[in-house]
Amino acid sequence: MKCPVCKTHEQYAEIDLHSEGFAEEINTCHICGTIWSVSHGVTNIVKDPQKKSFLSALSECVGADEYSFAA
Repeated sequence: MKCPVCKTHEQYAEIDLHSEGFAEEINTCHICGTIWSVSHGVTNIVKDPQKKSFLSALSECVGADEYSFAA
């Protein structure tokens, strides 16, 4: 998994929360300090330390069928 803000791979701490049907994955990037959650394939930014910079991220769900190829 990569950080949604700085795009680094494998430089994060992960917390899995599970309770009676509730499942949430909370991640913290060691590089930029972003905290994000992943639930049902959707990434949501919890804390964006780069909020006012060009590195700011938006939460979105992207499926493989949303990419188009130019011929």
